[in-house]
Amino acid sequence: MAACTSQHALISVKPPRASASFGSDRRAGNVRFVSATSCCPGSRKLGLVCASNSQSSVIEPAKLPSSPESGSTPKKSSEAALILIRHGESLWNEKNLFTGCVDVPLTPKGVNEAIEAGKRICNIPVDVIYTSSLIRAQMTAMLAMMQHRRKKVPIIVHKESERAHQWSQVYSEETKKQSIPVITAWQLNERMYGELQGLNKQETADLFGKDQVHEWRRSYDIPPPNGESLEMCAERAVSYFKEQIIPQLVSGKHVMIAAHGNSLRSIIMHLDKLTSQEVISLELSTGIPMLYIFKEGKFIRRGSPAGPSEAGVYAYTKYMHNYNQKLKQL
Repeated sequence: MAACTSQHALISVKPPRASASFGSDRRAGNVRFVSATSCCPGSRKLGLVCASNSQSSVIEPAKLPSSPESGSTPKKSSEAALILIRHGESLWNEKNLFTGCVDVPLTPKGVNEAIEAGKRICNIPVDVIYTSSLIRAQMTAMLAMMQHRRKKVPIIVHKESERAHQWSQVYSEETKKQSIPVITAWQLNERMYGELQGLNKQETADLFGKDQVHEWRRSYDIPPPNGESLEMCAERAVSYFKEQIIPQLVSGKHVMIAAHGNSLRSIIMHLDKLTSQEVISLELSTGIPMLYIFKEGKFIRRGSPAGPSEAGVYAYTKYMHNYNQKLKQL
């Protein structure tokens, strides 16, 4: 079993409103989010703790999109996996610069983080991948999927023009079966930091004052000069999640999202019903995947997979247990 975090860590999830029932399915262990000390006072960092008897959080169902023709809610699938991954360390993360929507690639450490993230999810089904339009998120998605047991090839879907879409068509049905579509969307981009982009964070604090920079970085509705607030980022990211990604989950597709700290915080805020005060203290580690199960219209938080050696991590439901067994036969 993967090593657990310190026994002094505090559980940072809300008490479950209801127990998740999966029939005769048994789990060897469970993984939950925990609070850990962070460099920012009052902030929460998502980590891991192993507990054999703990229950998972059941999130209230998101409002499902209606069919434009009939006005009815689409038929729900039995269950689907939703994986969220913040990209690995970028070159500007390493230099302590405000990055925002500047398109910066991963460092060697970030590449390794993406590979390790892929190992954690290598037994979890993935049918479609969503990333931002930024290279660090796309690199993370590609490197992660290269570790998957199914060995399917992630292929970026080009729809920026009719010609780009036409020229990138795949005409072999067998090849399509061995591929995973990767859909890029600017709505999943990092928060746009405006005039702070490219500035050193420490030098900016020295120039404008620590309190002012902290307000720009951590407040919910105060944007930096000519930039976006977290509230503005959440508006576009959550709208896209509701309109484009939830229908995939409803149809039974297993989805992975590789994106950024603020766009993913926005989605987690929506899934976990966090307040504006709770979300500003939420910190996401680079390269640590988080798993939700979409079941009967509800999002069930499962924490972060601990690694392929932890069999109980993948046997969350009867379906995933059977999926994992089939992978072992490949």
